[in-house]
Amino acid sequence: MSHLLIAVFLATIALSGVAHAAEPAAAATEQPARADASYVPGMGEIMAATQMRHAKLWFAGQAGNWPLASYELDEIEEGLADAVKYHPVFKQDAPVAAMLDKYTSLPLDELRHAIAAKDASKFRASFHRLTNACNGCHEAAGQGFIVIKRPAATQFGNQRFAPGGR
Repeated sequence: MSHLLIAVFLATIALSGVAHAAEPAAAATEQPARADASYVPGMGEIMAATQMRHAKLWFAGQAGNWPLASYELDEIEEGLADAVKYHPVFKQDAPVAAMLDKYTSLPLDELRHAIAAKDASKFRASFHRLTNACNGCHEAAGQGFIVIKRPAATQFGNQRFAPGGR
């Protein structure tokens, strides 16, 4: 009797698999999700992503992973460009492009050169200047309560920062 129940159970499972196999895959028939053209990321969203990139930049530079450091610096610059694009004026009186140029242009350029030269000492000094520049910009924008610092520990346990790939 128990063998009969097991056989019926297995046959039911097998038949349900055949029935589902005959159905078109849902993913194949559904339209891909499209980005909402009206969506505009908030300044806080852009800056939160920039803060994450700032931390990753630090760990990549500390590990001597210059390609990753370069990538993270590019991502920071892309995020800052998005801040200018989507929020040309912050809180009605802070011109974002002018502020970012004033505060971050030189430190970003110094970081780019330090990374290209693979110079850990210059990288650390430039990173420190960028961090101070971020805080100066926050202060000038009336957001001085947002204080960025060099990360003490990585929150990215699922990422290797050392060079060498896998």
